[in-house]
Amino acid sequence: MNSTIPVQPIVESRINQVDFDNLGFGNCFSDHLFTMDYRDGAWRDPRIEPYGPMTLEPGTAALHYGQLVFEGLKAFRGSDGQVRLFRPDANAARLYHSCERLCIPPVDRGLFCQAIETLVAVDRQWVPTRPGQALYIRPLILGTEAHLDVRPSREYRLIIMTSPVREYFAGGFSPIALKVEERYTRAAPGGMGFAKTAGNYAASLLPTAEAQAAGYNQVLWLDGREHRYVEEVGQMNIFFHLGAKVVTAPLGGTILPGVTRDAVITLLNEWRVPIEERPITIDEVIDASKNGQLHEAFGSGTAAVVAPIGRLGYRGEDHTVPAAMENGLARRLYDEILCIQYGRIPDRHGWLHLLT
Repeated sequence: MNSTIPVQPIVESRINQVDFDNLGFGNCFSDHLFTMDYRDGAWRDPRIEPYGPMTLEPGTAALHYGQLVFEGLKAFRGSDGQVRLFRPDANAARLYHSCERLCIPPVDRGLFCQAIETLVAVDRQWVPTRPGQALYIRPLILGTEAHLDVRPSREYRLIIMTSPVREYFAGGFSPIALKVEERYTRAAPGGMGFAKTAGNYAASLLPTAEAQAAGYNQVLWLDGREHRYVEEVGQMNIFFHLGAKVVTAPLGGTILPGVTRDAVITLLNEWRVPIEERPITIDEVIDASKNGQLHEAFGSGTAAVVAPIGRLGYRGEDHTVPAAMENGLARRLYDEILCIQYGRIPDRHGWLHLLT
């Protein structure tokens, strides 16, 4: 779709109410949002309008049966003043597969990217200028038909909102601590682990709260069948630098196919760092930590980019992970991806969409 998306501008911007020196993560929203509805078998009426409350009937399908998918990506303002989106086409592809899994009519990928570009252009002044900050973009689709029958909704709404944010972890690039989770399960074969859907995150809230109460930042998830194989971390994929190679769990339906994960693998291949996508047990990780073969571990995700891991809690014992803060792969990947996102170095892979 290349037609113009109509814009209803806000009467008075709220941007002066925002303290850009002290941003949180996702707790304030920009002036406008994009909305489009699905009814009578087609997506229709794309529009940009002022951000504000949304009316839903109590019988709205998504409120009862969780038929909701979402995405997350960022826009960055470089020192040259240009605004760049990082890989919106990859988010469009992932949203498509999430929609398929939850019986939601997928949105045209070209229209999805156009909607994001138009919305960010309208609220361009909300893209922060300070290092480490960005405009977080949250698209979501929910079933809006009012019914109590257990079936797919016949009506949907796509909403795209934006929020100026700081770095996800308040300490920036500093080691985080993970609790290895053996009691709870994030995903199982045949489930929705690969989809970015609300239920997956709701199920993680209690385990994450328990981990944080015990002094950890996030949960390290194991497989749902044997609770032996490492899968992912909270809102991130995970990598281990073992010996001369890097190992990460393979995508197999239970792991979210991270956009940043794909970028990390691409860069490691470009740097000729051996990378293996294979099953890895938590015992292999702990043994490598004990015998000095685990050089570093790190997570990757849209929110945090790359986060070094400094401690693993497993069966009541803490295991220190070497954090090669300045000369390790995690730091190199973090710096490289940020430099690409902010336009400090050439975009060799065609990952950026520049706003005109």
